[in-house]
Amino acid sequence: MNAVLLFAGQGAQKVGMGKDLAEAYPAARALFDQADAALGYSLTNIMFQGPMEELTKTSRCQPALYAHGLAILEVLKSKVPTLNITATAGLSLGEFTAHAAAGTFDFATGLNLVFQRGSFMEEACENTQGTMLAMIGGDESAVRELAKECDVDVANLNAPGQIVLSGSADGIESAITKSKDKGIKRAIPLPVAGAYHSRLMKSAQDKLAAALAAAPIQSPRVPVVCNFEARPVATPEEIRSTLTSQVTGSVRWVESMQHLIAAGHTLFIELGPDATLGGLMGKIDKTVKVISIKDAASLDAAVAQLQ
Repeated sequence: MNAVLLFAGQGAQKVGMGKDLAEAYPAARALFDQADAALGYSLTNIMFQGPMEELTKTSRCQPALYAHGLAILEVLKSKVPTLNITATAGLSLGEFTAHAAAGTFDFATGLNLVFQRGSFMEEACENTQGTMLAMIGGDESAVRELAKECDVDVANLNAPGQIVLSGSADGIESAITKSKDKGIKRAIPLPVAGAYHSRLMKSAQDKLAAALAAAPIQSPRVPVVCNFEARPVATPEEIRSTLTSQVTGSVRWVESMQHLIAAGHTLFIELGPDATLGGLMGKIDKTVKVISIKDAASLDAAVAQLQ
């Protein structure tokens, strides 16, 4: 059974994530215990109990999503030994989880990287006045034109008619005001701590580059499609480069998925606390199948389908 693995990005976190997995599967519990020990604080307590305000902090939610995705994978592989992973991809933070799943680095190395990435981004958010805006139902060229006029950046190309802008609070406010004139149906401010995937994250990008330079990284066992260039990356050099560029660059999710579909992949398994990526795929290409695994119940259902 061939499948591509997809991993969730920031925003997918939910209080209680992973709790039933830890209770039902010793393999998941062991991975969560390893995360707690490595970080020196109880990440699982924040994941399982909250509060949401704490879990949503960038420095908390990035390691939480990383550990959650890999815990699901650990159990899935033991339950479906015939599963053949043919490629991986992840949205923003999820790209690190995708690399860990593909063997680019081990669990502990990736955990340390995402903890640092989250901390650097949190710091950048505190030092800048930025936010993000989802543009629904607009033409890409119109959204890009608007971004240029308002001096903000195109952060995410998530699905046709769903593009996210990121930048200064004033720039985003201006984009809201002008969006109707550009034929954009709805401009929805996002409840985020700062302007991710914009030039306001430059300080975080520079610090992450140093952390990636020091981390042991090898070529992945299967293709990992990167967000920044929407293509597979293979060498340690290009992996470091694209993971660094991604912090201020656009997440080209539509093109990334189209690349995988064009390569002949038809079954995708989403690993994360919600089914966002499955929903986006429905807008990108309805002909491919996505199985979303969020918790113990959906994991059992997925195992039944995959066997």
